[in-house]
Amino acid sequence: MNVFRDSRPEPAAAREARPRPAAGLRARLAELRGPGVPPRPLDARALAALAANPGCRRRALLDGAGVDKAALARALGSPAPFGQSQFAIARGHSFEARVKADGGAELIRLAAEHLGGGTEAPEPGAAATPDLSAAGPQGRAARTALALREAAARGGWTLLDHPMLALDVAGSPAYLEPDAVVVRPDGVWSVIEIKSFPMIDGTADTAKVGAAARQSAVYALALEQVAEQVARHTPEGAEHAPRVGDRALLVCPKDFSNLPAAAPVDLRKQLATTRRQLARLTRVDELAAALPEDTTFDLRLADDGKTATRPAEELAEAVESVGAAYAPECLAACELAFHCRGRAREAGLVESLGRGVRGELGGLRTVGEVLAAASGNGERTPPDPASTYATDADPAAEALRRAAALRAEALAAASAPVPAQAPAPREEAECR
Repeated sequence: MNVFRDSRPEPAAAREARPRPAAGLRARLAELRGPGVPPRPLDARALAALAANPGCRRRALLDGAGVDKAALARALGSPAPFGQSQFAIARGHSFEARVKADGGAELIRLAAEHLGGGTEAPEPGAAATPDLSAAGPQGRAARTALALREAAARGGWTLLDHPMLALDVAGSPAYLEPDAVVVRPDGVWSVIEIKSFPMIDGTADTAKVGAAARQSAVYALALEQVAEQVARHTPEGAEHAPRVGDRALLVCPKDFSNLPAAAPVDLRKQLATTRRQLARLTRVDELAAALPEDTTFDLRLADDGKTATRPAEELAEAVESVGAAYAPECLAACELAFHCRGRAREAGLVESLGRGVRGELGGLRTVGEVLAAASGNGERTPPDPASTYATDADPAAEALRRAAALRAEALAAASAPVPAQAPAPREEAECR
């Protein structure tokens, strides 16, 4: 029971003056996108990339505000030349429709075979396939949570086709839509990820499987929040409490055919990593509060809805007002990576050389500082006089000077003239 010091009703003026953080944050994020611009929803792929680089405040703010980073990159003059082809998208949709035919009987059979833990697959048509249609992402997420609660109370097999899950990311809700979620009779919920790349002889491309595992881990984290809510309403004497499995089911075309093949994917490492990285993200409201009041990422689109009319210089100034943590790995995951790489190269930052090099250089932040430490004669000065770079006692500086000395020795040995050798005398064969 809540007990208040003063039971008198709050005056209307005080109620109006009381701040509303949620409404204020939504309004501020709408200002960052621009008037009338709908927010771009986050997907598991974007969340996995965001979790892989939690120190990038720029991506955290833009994704939290729902800014279209691809359109922003084009307006800045640094478009990202990557994306999925229309042929691959059509092939993926065709394969997914084939796998989910007949009420998802093939999917449930594969789940029972690889994830069932000894549980037999049900007869065709015996598994429950609830309708998850609702208005808006919030309505679909609520309908999914209700269907999962009903599945936990009913028992047996249940297949949820394209459920909607909500996950709190940096203080902002993100709505995610996995391909499918299966509920087993023992109360375990498992994510099913359907991909169009082939599984040849039971093995798929390692990089693509890793990306699928990271996406599935994001879905599993969102499922865990629903499972906690359902568990609070589950009677203590229930036979099976709902829980999220630490293995996902990856379904791909078998060899080069259109027949499905499946394999379990262990998510324990990805779950731990993604959970830790998402917890490190700075809250969106803190990032938005640190910006100047007039900052906006509005492209001021023309009447065609595609052409940006805002000058690129203004957009670049707005983008640079939020700090970034560029790494070469961003080129395969972020639409703004080419813009951030260009700025890092202009400033001579060592981040453009990779996280490994950046970690080895310690306090050296720019290429100028690295060259100054390597020369050791003070002829080179750092570009930023206010920055602190390695001293003579710094191990990084010592290693750089040693590397520079070895390089000079190697170049000197390579450029030294090779002494000419006199030709060996020829021995004439004796005449017989």
